Amino acid sequence: MAPNASLLTQLRQAVGADQVLDSGDLSAWELDWRRRWRGRALAVVRPGSTAEVAAVVQACAAAGVAIVPQGGNTGLVGGGVPDASGTQVLLSLQRMHRVRQIDAANLTMTVEAGCVLQAVQQAAADAGLLFPLSLAAEGSCTIGGNLATNAGGTQVLRWGNARDLCLGLEVVTAQGQVWDGLTGLRKDNTGYDLRHLFVGSEGTLGVITAATLKLAPQPAASTTALAACATLDDCVALLTLAQRRLGAGLTGFEVMGRFALDLVARHFPALPRPLPAAPWTVLLEQSDTDSEQHARSRFEALLGDALEAGSVQDAVVAESIAQARALWHLRESIPLAQAEEGLNIKHDISLPVSAIPGFVAHTDALLQRHFPGVRLVNFGHLGDGNLHYNVQAPAGADGTRFLAEHEHAVNTLVFDALLPCGGSFSAEHGIGALKRDELAARKPPVALQLMRTIKAALDPQGLMNPGRVL
Repeated sequence: MAPNASLLTQLRQAVGADQVLDSGDLSAWELDWRRRWRGRALAVVRPGSTAEVAAVVQACAAAGVAIVPQGGNTGLVGGGVPDASGTQVLLSLQRMHRVRQIDAANLTMTVEAGCVLQAVQQAAADAGLLFPLSLAAEGSCTIGGNLATNAGGTQVLRWGNARDLCLGLEVVTAQGQVWDGLTGLRKDNTGYDLRHLFVGSEGTLGVITAATLKLAPQPAASTTALAACATLDDCVALLTLAQRRLGAGLTGFEVMGRFALDLVARHFPALPRPLPAAPWTVLLEQSDTDSEQHARSRFEALLGDALEAGSVQDAVVAESIAQARALWHLRESIPLAQAEEGLNIKHDISLPVSAIPGFVAHTDALLQRHFPGVRLVNFGHLGDGNLHYNVQAPAGADGTRFLAEHEHAVNTLVFDALLPCGGSFSAEHGIGALKRDELAARKPPVALQLMRTIKAALDPQGLMNPGRVL
């Protein structure tokens, strides 16, 4: 009998023969979204319940076989696909997509890990409530993956990261035990908060199978606008004014560099672009309980004052929900346009908002000096200090070759420039395989030792998503 035949038999018994795939085209699970990592799984296993996940983990633990949990396979750091050894089990949570409960009075909902984020948003909306986590991949990413990576998105400014929207978890441990921590309590000081160990752990400590999430009332009014700015300092000035005037009503503040929107225009020319090209374009949104008329009046007054002060050159306010969606579609199309342009060196960085203009000016100049002609695709969540500061190969150059030859040097330059600003080289995408060595080199030794101690305590065999994070 082949060494893994007994394990495969146990897995088929646990989840059903049709849900254990070990032949044919498995690229939907073995190839990552960026098409940078292609692995080979011993099998793709698709459990349909927490009990089945536990049985799979128990079988793999007994056999000493590693497990790679996967949600929607939309990650950007190589953290959710198997390695090339053909020895790892890919555990897909996509069949676990039930909404277990919505408690409107408690403003919570409990969902399984395989629920697509957009489906979670819709289930909340159908109940007259709001689940505010929002990101470009929401049509395919899953809530388990969002929590495993502590996803951010476009509304962190108001609602926080995925961690801040999670009250409780259900987790299958590395030994195959089930921890039921699906509490809807907002206050529960009964020992260590285990939830925070698993949120952001990228599947290296256990498998998230369900979560209890925070909801909020639906806003009575929402207003969206685009504003053109001459400098990043002007963008920060607009942010400061918006925060002072709108307070918690400011739910989105995105910045987009000229070249980022030029890529969208090149690859998606049918998308309307309501403002002329500017060095920087800001997308801002307010959502609150005021009437639509009052909210819009306050928003227009804000932009009028910014125009008079000179921090804004031009602005347009969406007149309808359809126009608001079109403005957001411009922003969300930037990653797709980058993919059409070719491979690029991605950076998901964060730093204090006050430091962003100086960092960008300094680092832009350094990159042009060391890599003449590189094109900078700079966009992101200015409101919470998170930039997607991506480096595209010079025009006409081979993007794949540029990445292979210069990725390490470009990363070193960018990450070194972050240090004096008190920044982080990973804001919302996670560590995965891509940034594992950077973490080892740049995280303080005491922090790394604490992480390794936690990993060894919860996963002593080292079978949960090995080679990721640590």
